[in-house]
Amino acid sequence: MSERQPGRLYGVGLGPGDPALMTLRAVEVIAAADVIAYHSARHGRSIARSIAARHIRPDHLEEALVYPVTTEATDHPGGYRGAIEEFYTEAAARLAAHLDAGRTVAVIAEGDPFFYGSYMHMHKRLADRYPTEVIPGVTSVSAAAARLGTPLAEGEEVLTILPGTLPEEELLARLDATDAAVVMKLGRTFPAVRRAVERAGRLDEAHYVERATMAGERTGPLADTDAETVPYFSVAVLPSRAGDRVSSRPGATDETQAETQNEAQNEAQVTRAGANGTHGDVVVVGTGPAGPRWLTPETRGALAAADDLVGYQTYLDRVPVRPGQGRHGSDNRVEAERAEFALDLARRGRRVAVVSGGDPGVFAMATAVLEAASREPYLDVPVRVLPGVTAANAAAARAGAPLGHDYAAISLSDRLKPWEVIAERLHAAAAADLVLALYNPGSRSRTWQVGKTRELLLEHRAPDTPVVVGRDVGGAEESVRVVRLADLDPAEIDMRTILIVGSSKTRAVRRGDGEEMVWTPRRYPQA
Repeated sequence: MSERQPGRLYGVGLGPGDPALMTLRAVEVIAAADVIAYHSARHGRSIARSIAARHIRPDHLEEALVYPVTTEATDHPGGYRGAIEEFYTEAAARLAAHLDAGRTVAVIAEGDPFFYGSYMHMHKRLADRYPTEVIPGVTSVSAAAARLGTPLAEGEEVLTILPGTLPEEELLARLDATDAAVVMKLGRTFPAVRRAVERAGRLDEAHYVERATMAGERTGPLADTDAETVPYFSVAVLPSRAGDRVSSRPGATDETQAETQNEAQNEAQVTRAGANGTHGDVVVVGTGPAGPRWLTPETRGALAAADDLVGYQTYLDRVPVRPGQGRHGSDNRVEAERAEFALDLARRGRRVAVVSGGDPGVFAMATAVLEAASREPYLDVPVRVLPGVTAANAAAARAGAPLGHDYAAISLSDRLKPWEVIAERLHAAAAADLVLALYNPGSRSRTWQVGKTRELLLEHRAPDTPVVVGRDVGGAEESVRVVRLADLDPAEIDMRTILIVGSSKTRAVRRGDGEEMVWTPRRYPQA
């Protein structure tokens, strides 16, 4: 007598609610199954079963997997998590008994089985023991976008799916960092979700969708939704901004979406924007020392929301191209002109992000923008500054912790201030025994400042004082070295380099892995 073959397990996605959106494969599997299993709350009503009802026959064996708790309290010794884990184990055992008897089991689930679905808990407990197939389904996210008639994401936009059960601050950070988003699992989480969306500055663009494609479907602006009426099966949708951006650019064509510095085009665009009565603003953002990994969530959000990006072309190249977004690159030596251009765009109705490297307030664009914004005709233009990772912080982290105690940041560029002022400040900071973060140490046209700085500092520091030489930190050509102050070679320094000169207490230690780490102790010896 041959040994009985185990049955096959299916995880069947039923789609968002309308039975007509079930796939042909889902219908076939249900028809061929011996056992139909579905999850439900203690009231016994199962959304999954109601979707598939017309395909469930009287001869099907039904397994109702009833949750012992949903959101209410429990007296289980392991608390809510313990009660749910015990339930999943017992439910899997019930299904395993059918599979061991050779029956085919279809666990049906609304949406997609692997997208926040209950089926996955059965899958994790059974798929390694029985032949298994998962039938994908249309998700509630896709259904919500379809019912709204709104694209979720376009081109290189990033779509983020978030559970509303996340803490409000985490939701805010995630919303800040993405182009488009869908927040699921609302219900009791709705007030916190709404606050996060509002704090992210995106409430006006957010939609509410309840029971998409099902009886009782409801859609509308998230801002107008009464929290007391929101069920668990609802989502908040912050869709693609690309369409709005293109339509908001008056007279926009395929040509005008390309990068441009054509003054006539720009003037026409912003004049028409102002005529439409819109109000713009300027946000100055820091991209950190290199690429996207150094951006803060808040900065990502500001870049995604902008109608126009203005900045030094090298920094603009770090920002993804988005449909409908104007990009205005320029040379690094025209900061004042760039600031006024950004403010002019904002004054005439545009949302403008001025893109800076590092932190915009540290030897960067924030000062130029605020200086221009402090004069007529820009006094009424809203201006914000968002922080970024500084070059000093980035290089210091790569080397260890040389900025662990008091330090001073000094630019060695004498383009905007005389060398005599720089030398005076170097003397004062060195005499105070401060660690020094030296920005803009050299360039093709400035080759002598590093040598003079080394000579000056050696009047106050020992020759073996550690100096961190960080070049292109975070970039493709990153190099971080530690040298003695006496051995600092000006020929190896350029504008992509930052120098961190230790104090008398700074230590360089070669660890067991061969890496040399630099650190400045926080505890200073008593006099």
